[in-house]
Amino acid sequence: MPDHTPPSGETPDLAARRAVMALCGEARAEELRDALAALGAADDPEDLRPPETGLVMTRGRIGGDGRPFNLGEATVTRAAVRLPGGETGFAYHLGRDRAKARLAATLDALWQVRERRGAVEAALAPVASRRAAERAAEARRIAATRVNFFTMARGED
Repeated sequence: MPDHTPPSGETPDLAARRAVMALCGEARAEELRDALAALGAADDPEDLRPPETGLVMTRGRIGGDGRPFNLGEATVTRAAVRLPGGETGFAYHLGRDRAKARLAATLDALWQVRERRGAVEAALAPVASRRAAERAAEARRIAATRVNFFTMARGED
């Protein structure tokens, strides 16, 4: 599972929820369906905000610390659901997959039930494993192209 270490000023619960939501964002729709099936989540949540797709403006900075500028627009889909127990789940995802946004919002709502947190995180463990393997493979590909520069003394000095 993702690291649950909270940044300064953030509660451990918020950091853990943020990590689960990030994992849902990196998951494929079929992985989210599998996670819900593993949880036996039979309750169909109520749509507070049916999945809808729109655009958001992405911002950038030159060099990482320059003045911000509008980089361009990105397509985002969002959803909000409520479980019969009153827990509310939210999800925002890049792209147009409405089903994925609703599934992720449902998992977010289920995670908020304290007794189900461990089960939700365990159901998402395959996603975390897949993403860790993908990151490791990417790091190996990048390392293979790494160039180490060094200074040689020229005989002229």
